[in-house]
Amino acid sequence: MSADDIAGLAEAREPAFSVAGLCKVYRTGETEVHALRNVDLVIPAGEILVLLGPSGSGKSTFLNIIGGLDRPTSGSLAYEGQELSDLDDADLTRFRRANVGFIFQFYNLIPSLTAEENVRLVTDIAERPMDAGEALSLVGLAERRDHYPAQLSGGEQQRVAVARAIAKQPGVLLCDEPTGALDSATGVHVLQTLAQANRELGTTVVIITHNAGIAAMAHRVFHFLDGQVARIEINNHPVDPSGITW
Repeated sequence: MSADDIAGLAEAREPAFSVAGLCKVYRTGETEVHALRNVDLVIPAGEILVLLGPSGSGKSTFLNIIGGLDRPTSGSLAYEGQELSDLDDADLTRFRRANVGFIFQFYNLIPSLTAEENVRLVTDIAERPMDAGEALSLVGLAERRDHYPAQLSGGEQQRVAVARAIAKQPGVLLCDEPTGALDSATGVHVLQTLAQANRELGTTVVIITHNAGIAAMAHRVFHFLDGQVARIEINNHPVDPSGITW
């Protein structure tokens, strides 16, 4: 990490996640795959961060670990000062439920449930949920609340997925290729929704993407390569997603 990177991190807000020496090794027989190699970084609270890098560079593995879906082989990982590496499975589940919203490339909506009912799947188990209708209004879908996924466009389905994620009012939204299945115009609408959640709710937003253009909306960009953070860019003037093209 360069001196500029370190200086930029020192000026950051309080950290949402602090990571030190994070490693992940997958073993198949006698073969070892090092997905993460001694990753050190800080994810500041209340910012939008983009993770860039080629396939196999460790981005998704990193996202899964900080989201509590996977465990590191070694290293330390803390969320708001709480060490996560030592949590048992039950406590890790409680951490995810209380603090993390996930958004993936594919929407994972239940076809037999309306948009509002899909959102309520989360609000029924969340500790301090937002009203499902309010969450849909936030993403501009109040009038589509009674529609089923098959009656919605791809972009609308993804916005329902965003509403479902933010309805439990998590501290962090972790997004793995959230626009990967969308055309550029529709993808921009989804990115605007994520930026709105960051701006109005103070949610920390972490986005994995292969689309380098999306980096323009981020406060920080982490470039992954061969399981490591090769460099960090600090953007003092993030652009509105409406100005992004690809």
